[in-house]
Amino acid sequence: MIRSGKKLRFTRSEIAEFKELGLELTGVKTQADWEAVFTFWVNTLETERPELLEKIARAIVMAKGLESDQDSS
Repeated sequence: MIRSGKKLRFTRSEIAEFKELGLELTGVKTQADWEAVFTFWVNTLETERPELLEKIARAIVMAKGLESDQDSS
């Protein structure tokens, strides 16, 4: 992702990678556009595949070396 002020640009390979995950970047030109697409994707996962969203969240926590609230309870 390339940023220039408030504008965003994605490489062809990034677009292809995101598309494989179900993120359609057509028309995404600003941070607000990106946030809208990402929020829609997360909300769809939460509704359709909550177990997958949980798995993704855990992977992010592990990758960042963080401890989730659920793990510390």
